[in-house]
Amino acid sequence: MSYLTPPESEEAVITPRRGGTEAPVASRTLMTFTRPDYFEVCRLAQAKGQARTFADCPVREGCWQGEAITLAGPVLGAPFAVMVLEKLLALGARIVIALGWCGSLRPEVTIGELVLPERAYSEEGTSAHYPGADLEPRPDLRLFQSLNEQLLQSAATFHTGQVWTTDAIYRETKYKVETYGARGMLAVEMEMSALFNVAQYRGAALAGLLVVSDELFNLKWRHGARQEVFQQSRRLAAAVALDALASFQPSAAAQKRGSRSFTGCV
Repeated sequence: MSYLTPPESEEAVITPRRGGTEAPVASRTLMTFTRPDYFEVCRLAQAKGQARTFADCPVREGCWQGEAITLAGPVLGAPFAVMVLEKLLALGARIVIALGWCGSLRPEVTIGELVLPERAYSEEGTSAHYPGADLEPRPDLRLFQSLNEQLLQSAATFHTGQVWTTDAIYRETKYKVETYGARGMLAVEMEMSALFNVAQYRGAALAGLLVVSDELFNLKWRHGARQEVFQQSRRLAAAVALDALASFQPSAAAQKRGSRSFTGCV
């Protein structure tokens, strides 16, 4: 039996929406893939009050450089990340940065360095269900540039290029690591291609920033999440992501679409 491919115009049975009693979120939103990063951005942005949850994902409101920023996480893996992103967009998010970790596929990309994805190669199964999904989706150009500018002003060592997105963390085979690394892909992770595709489909601006937590390019797993250089870079990346969100100037159309979102700093 083959998979059904419905017409792109076909309406979904379940659509993301804001419930009648649900409060909006800030138009500027930071999603984290890991719990330590979520705690870090909540600390930096001085998030207050009890977290609400979407599908068991904690969401809080913070403030950075005078801008209200919604903080959500952890959202590990493409299906979960997309489910939370869809809800956040329905509640008013319009500018989203996704912050996470990755494994290096190239010897020049080492533990503790940062990766700014300019496109992602999709081997995850979620984004293919969205009309217009691209096998190599890209971030919003202007938000990508905002992140790039903040990284240039920081002390971070970072690399810009393509990443490989997979659902199967235990099937990052030697052949794929070697082949994709030889093609110039910098790192492997589990969310970016789906988030890029869905944001494009929904008309939102989304970009990502990744910290190298481990190395695979020698075809042996070198785990570095406990190293101090990684921990320092992880904290730096959180601040850079918040800086990029706060300084980003959305287009007039984006501002209008987000006019009903949360606006005050908590």
